[in-house]
Amino acid sequence: MQACFIGHRKIEKKEELTLSLKEIVVSLINKGVTTFLFGSMSEFDTLSLKVVSELKKEYPFIKRVYVRSAYQNVSKSYQEYLLKFYEQTYFPPKIEKAGKYSYVERNYEMIDNSTYCVFYYNENYAPQANGKLKQDKILMRKSGTKTAYNYAVRKKKEIINLYK
Repeated sequence: MQACFIGHRKIEKKEELTLSLKEIVVSLINKGVTTFLFGSMSEFDTLSLKVVSELKKEYPFIKRVYVRSAYQNVSKSYQEYLLKFYEQTYFPPKIEKAGKYSYVERNYEMIDNSTYCVFYYNENYAPQANGKLKQDKILMRKSGTKTAYNYAVRKKKEIINLYK
């Protein structure tokens, strides 16, 4: 069984979140999850990897998988670098032509292949788009986490949202 982690670039209350993540991951392991899927680009991804890596000492059978949203083909040295942190890495074929939406497709891939989806999702979060102004308003980007969360809901995945 697999679980994935998806969350906003910036997180709050890291110490509290670390404790919650640890409890959730142990609970998922006890439910039979052996593989954890990770993306990159957010503080939540980094924190989740840290927690799972620490728990790997206690549960050596769990596997960490980095699902790449860039670099379809990686050099041997980069592959070796990634495998210092993960047991496996791959680039989903459907991402090849996704362009700037590759991270969205990568998140969909992780959700599709997971029984549980662990989110750090604030429904009121709206990232700014490089502070660009248009008619005296700051343009807002769409939240990739919101897009992924809504997709997981549509796919009827078991969602654990750690945002408080």
